[in-house]
Amino acid sequence: QLQLVESGGGLVQPGGSLTLSCAASGFFLDNTAIGWFRQAPGKEREEVSCISRNYGIAYYVDSVKGRFTISRDNAKNEAYLQMNCLKSEDTAVYACAGLLGGIWSVWGRGTQVTVSS
Repeated sequence: QLQLVESGGGLVQPGGSLTLSCAASGFFLDNTAIGWFRQAPGKEREEVSCISRNYGIAYYVDSVKGRFTISRDNAKNEAYLQMNCLKSEDTAVYACAGLLGGIWSVWGRGTQVTVSS
């Protein structure tokens, strides 16, 4: 019953922008930290951003800092990842996850983001 569904992925040109959405069901985002992760071909999964449950404190991996913005709308039970100034190295499958019980317990299937000319 606990689900996350990503949307908004696609093909974008270098320097372009894209916003990913993460819709939650079965639990409340306002009581859950939300993270965005990505995995590129041949590379390990990495956490690119997360937002805390209580104070909205955001974290960004150095490679995306200043370019990506994480946010959430508790009324809509959704989280977002705004990506700007995209680079080819941002190409990956992006997935959102919910922190429940102290671990990333609930995961979306992921959405493909491809940055290419």
